Amino acid sequence: MPPRTEQEPDDPTSGTPVHDAAWFEDVVHVHGTAVFRYFVRRAGHGEAEDLAADVLAVAWRRRADVPDGAELPWLYRTAGFVLANHRRKGRPTPVDVLPEVIDDDDPATLAVADEQVRDVLARLSPRDRRILLLGAWEGLSGDALAEVLGISRGGADAALSRARARLREAWDERVLT
Repeated sequence: MPPRTEQEPDDPTSGTPVHDAAWFEDVVHVHGTAVFRYFVRRAGHGEAEDLAADVLAVAWRRRADVPDGAELPWLYRTAGFVLANHRRKGRPTPVDVLPEVIDDDDPATLAVADEQVRDVLARLSPRDRRILLLGAWEGLSGDALAEVLGISRGGADAALSRARARLREAWDERVLT
């Protein structure tokens, strides 16, 4: 069978899922807000909408590559690449921009507003920070976290455990200083 091009629809007779416009609409409806929030937390409101749209555009173009049942981890992984490319372009990324009104129901927003938490997170490596934020903010663990990181489940569990240990150490150091 020749390789499929981006424009070819999924073949319903092949036994593979049909990733058509209705499928994409469902993906956007179910996961669009999560992708948007991913970028709000990392790049601010000003950039989040465009970056989320970029991720969804990639999802549409590469819809045949999006695994059924693991759409969100695939979107988060793609979001990480989109964000890295965005930052490489040299555009300023506003990390100090916070909403005027803090939503008391959103612990992620409260954590970002807390200077101590930001200071401790800044002490971690970018990889540890990414792993912890994917777990804490995006709610990923297990297979989903492994999918986003592009590693095995065991590797993801170990990476999360090590990142948590380094977070505890950084927090203890902050308290002592």
